[in-house]
Amino acid sequence: MQEAAKPMEALSPDRARLEALITGVAAGDRDALGQLYGAARGAVYAMAVGLVKNAHEAQDVTQDTFVRIWDCAGQYRPGGSPMGWILTVARNLALMRLRRDARVQTMDEAAWDAIPADAPGVTAEDRAVLQTALESLTDRERQIVLLHAASGLKHREIGQLLDLPLATVLSKYHRALKKLRVLLEGDDAK
Repeated sequence: MQEAAKPMEALSPDRARLEALITGVAAGDRDALGQLYGAARGAVYAMAVGLVKNAHEAQDVTQDTFVRIWDCAGQYRPGGSPMGWILTVARNLALMRLRRDARVQTMDEAAWDAIPADAPGVTAEDRAVLQTALESLTDRERQIVLLHAASGLKHREIGQLLDLPLATVLSKYHRALKKLRVLLEGDDAK
């Protein structure tokens, strides 16, 4: 059975909520936009910072994403992946920014710190460990891990979003997890 054919009740609560919020935004509901922003901003920022590698520009892309969603929410077709649609908007804006700027920057400490900054119960020590661990990954591995962890996207959806075969996404994800495990647990984790 195709996922697009499922009725709204069969969708996960998060997915159904995102679809309802996008529908509200399309109807001009500013509260729905605020709620959508709260629900998706972490995933959008993770996608943006993974592409533009600059905290300030990633924040700009995040804001631009929700402005664009406000303008084109009526183009979303229910039954798809609402988070995938949101992240596609963010990805396209980030890539346009990169093309416009024609440069790629390295991530500074503020960019890494911003990723888990709003997570409850995350200490400064946790952020430092996460920063060190994520720096050990390649850019593509980091993108895949952040998209999966921050947005809950399935590997298939990540592959579609990044234009990668599913096997490549799975391989890079598992390789990244192994690297992180070895780094965080030591050589005994192999």
